[in-house]
Amino acid sequence: MTIKAESNKEFNFTKSDFERVRTLIYQRAGISLAESKQEMVYSRIARRLRATGLTSFSTYLNELEAGHLGEEWEAFVNALTTNLTSFFREAHHFPLLADQVRALKGPITIWCSAASTGEEPYSIAMTVCEAFNSLTPPVQIIATDIDTNVLAAGERGVYGMDRLDKMSAERMKRFFLRGKGAQDGMVRVRPELRQLITFKPLNLLADNWPLQGQFDVIFCRNVMIYFDKATQRKILARFVPLMKPQALLFAGHSENFLYVSDALKLRGKTVYELETGRAAK
Repeated sequence: MTIKAESNKEFNFTKSDFERVRTLIYQRAGISLAESKQEMVYSRIARRLRATGLTSFSTYLNELEAGHLGEEWEAFVNALTTNLTSFFREAHHFPLLADQVRALKGPITIWCSAASTGEEPYSIAMTVCEAFNSLTPPVQIIATDIDTNVLAAGERGVYGMDRLDKMSAERMKRFFLRGKGAQDGMVRVRPELRQLITFKPLNLLADNWPLQGQFDVIFCRNVMIYFDKATQRKILARFVPLMKPQALLFAGHSENFLYVSDALKLRGKTVYELETGRAAK
């Protein structure tokens, strides 16, 4: 049974193909695709068929599972990862972040667990620079994402001016360099800001995370909405020992961690802290 019988479709796409994609992305990245995502899956994976020179979804998925397509697993996951972000998204979080870092003695460590194209970790970096009134605050930011393409974009730190349209002129002048000539209309994050951040790939479902020590702040915003409750519970349980006693965990506006973890309590709007006595010893 095909999902749509349109004659103009380039590739045949069956219900079985869609279910296989759902299973594979869940196993690989913990992403739960809804039934309504069928057309999105067709569009994004069809690009992978063209890139690999294959002519059917079933052949592509067979070759993928058999390990015959080299680094294609990474491209498969990248294709199905949604990256919606902006500078200072959910702006109510950043004053609380500033208060948090001002109250701590350095060095301060922050983990941004869904860095996407870099707007969130750079927003964090700008906030801590403003809090300390310095471009070299005692802060280290680890920025991770499962999608290696967006991580590379974040590490470059180059954006179109339209990405900064809601940012104050003061922030733009302090933290960005304007492009000239061929780069007119583009900006680059200042080197001092980029040096505060280490970008690295990380799959939240992986058995081992390439992280060391505990964090004063963890950002995990608008990520859990792609996971089922069992996966959410597993990830949150792994966050807890990575949080220092006074650490804060920032969530997305539509996420509620209280229903999946009894180790956390609300500190503010979609901001959590550890329940007393739950910090790692």
